Amino acid sequence: MTAATDTKPPLRERRPGVERPGHEAIEVKGWLRAHKWLLLRRFTQLAILGLFLAGPWLGVWIVKGNLSSSLTLDILPLTDPFLLLQSIAAGQAPYREALLGAGIVVAFYLLVGGRVFCSWVCPMNIVTDAAAWLRRQLGLKGGKVPSAHTRYWLLAFTLITAAATGSLAWEWVNPVSMLHRGLIFGFGLSWGIVLGVFLYDLLIASRGWCGHLCPMGALYGLLGKRSLLRVSAAQRSACNDCMDCFAVCPEPQVIRPALKGTGQTTPVILDKDCTNCGRCIDVCSKDVFRLTTRIDRSAS
Repeated sequence: MTAATDTKPPLRERRPGVERPGHEAIEVKGWLRAHKWLLLRRFTQLAILGLFLAGPWLGVWIVKGNLSSSLTLDILPLTDPFLLLQSIAAGQAPYREALLGAGIVVAFYLLVGGRVFCSWVCPMNIVTDAAAWLRRQLGLKGGKVPSAHTRYWLLAFTLITAAATGSLAWEWVNPVSMLHRGLIFGFGLSWGIVLGVFLYDLLIASRGWCGHLCPMGALYGLLGKRSLLRVSAAQRSACNDCMDCFAVCPEPQVIRPALKGTGQTTPVILDKDCTNCGRCIDVCSKDVFRLTTRIDRSAS
């Protein structure tokens, strides 16, 4: 399919100021199928967070540490590669366990997609998704959205800062770390940073933090550039231009090349910024999208 041969019916009407993406999918597929991937993501995010909190809250130490560096069952080390890069930049020689943990994480995300961390693991995703949902409910439009390249500049800046100060300066303001600390130690500056991200996404820039600023997301996107697991618009000929997938996608710019055949012939979403969140699959009443691999070229 190409843009030149695309003949679609007009967009279905929406009530002014109110968006209800997925409403048609609920009518066609039922509520559960229209929220399947969202529910799976929330379960995964909360389960991972629960494993980290079980120790300090309940004294059950299945996982020790946090999302930056952890040890599961006293056997499996996992290290955030962004933290490792900061440590190296700061002149701190990493431990063998840290190198092994970062290697395991990098290998995993090279396979399933780097931004999968953002949509399936990172607890801040719940915060930014809540801001996006409330923004739609309030009918808020516009805002000042920075360039998507800003996150890569911030990624470089954090590493330069680590090198200049000899410290992991970013970890003092990292919203992911702050949220974890806030849940353990209670109210304080941590919650202020998390609230700041929520208000920024709600009032200033739609999907501003995850989509344009977060340096962690920038690094994970680079890791997933050639990853195997992908979403495909395999049934793109059935698309009715309802735009629901664009409304719910945290990185809507990744959809058009695959869905409309602009700049590529394959229906597979190849953009490194795709988070494989599955929301486009959920909200599409025509079942245009499916989870597959980058080598899948089938389309109708």
